Amino acid sequence: MMKFSKQTPNAREMDANRRELIMQRWNVIQHELLPELRNDVGPLTPPLEKVIHLLEWVRIEEFTGAGWCGVGRPPHERAWLANAFVAKAVLGLTTTAALIERLEIDRALRRICGFPMCKKLPSEATFSRAFEEFAEERLAERVHEALITEHLGDELIGHLSRDGTAIIARERPARTAVESPADTAQPDLLSTQAETASGASANPPATPAPTKRRGRPRRGETRPPANESPIQRQRKQTLAQMLEEIPTACNRGTKCNAQGYKISWNGYKLHIDTADCGVPIAALLSSASMHDSRAAIPLSLISVDRVTNCYDVMDAAYCSIELHEHCRSLNHVPLIDHNPRGGEKEEFEPADAIRYNERTVAERSNARLKDEFGGNTLRVQGATKVMSHLMFGILVLSADQLMRLRQ
Repeated sequence: MMKFSKQTPNAREMDANRRELIMQRWNVIQHELLPELRNDVGPLTPPLEKVIHLLEWVRIEEFTGAGWCGVGRPPHERAWLANAFVAKAVLGLTTTAALIERLEIDRALRRICGFPMCKKLPSEATFSRAFEEFAEERLAERVHEALITEHLGDELIGHLSRDGTAIIARERPARTAVESPADTAQPDLLSTQAETASGASANPPATPAPTKRRGRPRRGETRPPANESPIQRQRKQTLAQMLEEIPTACNRGTKCNAQGYKISWNGYKLHIDTADCGVPIAALLSSASMHDSRAAIPLSLISVDRVTNCYDVMDAAYCSIELHEHCRSLNHVPLIDHNPRGGEKEEFEPADAIRYNERTVAERSNARLKDEFGGNTLRVQGATKVMSHLMFGILVLSADQLMRLRQ
């Protein structure tokens, strides 16, 4: 995409606050970049102007490396393809074929993404290979992290709302490990008779595990320790170990919606930390069957490296003593809705109840991701590609919310 010098070397030092910086970038794009593009490609529609603004905000071409070393046929510029995938999320195009068709008929969009007018567009297979490379390199995730760190890293955020949302996928659920019929089959009668005649058995039957006795243990009786919960185990692990244990295979998930009804879907679950200004701070993908509480600790550790917040706001699915203690260990105030689990529900204090209402920003963020930026139009398979597709949408959503802060 066309680049212009936007700031002097000491422009950041002259900024009084973040809003003035946002207004500076907005004015430069409006009064310098857009008029020159209009002279080059003609009139621009409002959606194309939005594409220009968001591409200038995310600067994704700065994170794409050159893949050609001078031997063989030179590949298509990866920066152009990355710009095209950002434009795909902004314009709400559902498939790569629709993106290529739009680029063929829309001269302005083709020029905005950087494709030369005198050359043929890359094929659909080239777009797919480039997207696979972007997914493996976590391009959208790295650009989003840099965007959040640059614009919100020095800001104090009041509330960070954590929530998980269903992601419907077009792929078969992963098969769970089941016991083979040979393992559960009854022993053959002839072999049993032969073993009886010889007086020995090659494979003696396994002794069943002793059942756990109810009540207090007897004097001198030792019982095995109770199984450790995943959240308790996570508090002893590093972030890399937590992420490694999170399941990412496609399967079936069930949860209660905002109206209290149970819904089921086939696919994944996306966990997002959203700031009270509506900007997604961090995201994590898991299997649809994983409980939301298992993503709370690793997601909080990712967010704490990017921004500074005061309150962690979560719904009743995250109600746990361990999560309360973890939030306090990060010097955050936990605002977690109480889950009575058959007992008496504990209500918030009046001031905390008002602060808990900030959690609706997570619902709005999830809705915008699905309705406007491709969350409901998933056409790829595999956790790596699914995460890349969703992160392009989150990247565009974050830039769009940052642009709204100028108002």
